[in-house]
Amino acid sequence: MKLTLAAIAFILATAATACNTVEGAGKDVKAAGTAVEETAKDVAN
Repeated sequence: MKLTLAAIAFILATAATACNTVEGAGKDVKAAGTAVEETAKDVAN
């Protein structure tokens, strides 16, 4: 669980630094949402 949270934090930090445009920000938010959704599925199983 801690590793998963660390991975999500890393992804969010990476996404935040990669936002150069509004389009890029939208892609970053989508990627973060997908990561959270996958983690929720893993935890539920």
